[in-house]
Formats: sequence, structure tokens, C-alpha cells
Amino acid sequence: MIKQNKFKIIISSVITLLPMIFGFIVWDRLPEEIATSFGWNGEAVGYSSKMFAVVGLFAILTLVNLICIIATNADPRIKNIDNKIFSIVISIVPACSLICGACIFGNALGYRVDVQKIMPVFVGAIILVLGFLLPECKQNYTIGIKLPWTLHNEENWDKTHKFAGRLWVVGGIIMTISGLLNFKILFMIIIFAIVIIPTVYSYLLYRNK
Repeated sequence: MIKQNKFKIIISSVITLLPMIFGFIVWDRLPEEIATSFGWNGEAVGYSSKMFAVVGLFAILTLVNLICIIATNADPRIKNIDNKIFSIVISIVPACSLICGACIFGNALGYRVDVQKIMPVFVGAIILVLGFLLPECKQNYTIGIKLPWTLHNEENWDKTHKFAGRLWVVGGIIMTISGLLNFKILFMIIIFAIVIIPTVYSYLLYRNK
């Protein structure tokens, strides 16, 4: 899988590092202490040194991206992971890096960055995309709803992922809208629902043979 997608992996790593490059370009304009974590209200709740905010954070994200790629490639059922699914795996961290970079550096440079809307909308969009892909996801140990009964029964896996896919599409849309409207409680309820409901559904399939 890695050999077949060398170019994609290189591109995903470069994209993950783009905020670091931007940070070096505006280095002299950045304060020595930079907000790197934000609360639900969008206010900064944690600060880091300029070096960590520019270099350390995005180096870690690049490492996480590579670990995800290596772990996926090491899956015993790698043949069940097609290129479309693998492309999503290597796209999530780079997308997170760009969004985080925009929020962190935008805030540090004095621009108004509505983090409390941007991040929920981004998460909702990811859930929406994954919802469309879940029904196409075949049994594997890396990507999908990995429960004992889904991993040991292909029919359970397929039915669970088809059901979860529809639920995640609806959930992703609601999460995106709730993020735009700043409905934090609804956002959290949907996250809880898209995790618990497919798990219960899958277990009931298992109990009912």
C-alpha cells in the first residue's frame, strides 16, 4: 500500500508541514508566547513557546500522520483497504494541520478567528465524509467500527457499517449546522449518538445471530 501511494504520502506530509513553513515566514511578527489551545467559547486556554507552536506542534502532527500510514499498512487485512479509504486516512491529519495552523497563527497575528465555529464545523465535515465511506469499508483492524462481533462476523460488519454510514451522514450535517449556530450541547449529543447507537445496533445483531 505504501509503495503504491508514495506520491500521496509525500504530498500529505508536505501539506502537514505547510503551517510550519508559514510560521517561519512570519516568525518576526509572532509573539514569544502563542495560544495553542482554545475553550468552547473560543478564548485561549493554553499557551506555548513560539518554537513549539511553529515547529514542535506540526512536527508532532507529521509524525502522527506517518504512524497512521504505517499502522494502516501493517494491518493483517490490508487487502480489504482500498485506495479510496487509504486516501482518506492520509488526508485527515494534513487537514487538521491546516485548520490548526490557520487558527493558531491567525489568532497570534491579531486576526479575528472564530475557533468555536471553525473546529465544530470541521469535525462535522469529517464525520459527513466518513459517513459516505463507511458502507464501502471492508473488514480490517485499522479503519471502521472495530468491535469483537464485527471483526469476527462479516455480515455483522457490513450491516453495522451501512447503518452507521447513514447515521454519520445525518450526524455530520447536524454537527456542521450546530457548529455554525454555536449549539454546543447539540454538537456533543450528536457525537455521543454516532458512537453509541452503531455499537448498540451491532451488539443487537450479534445477540440475534
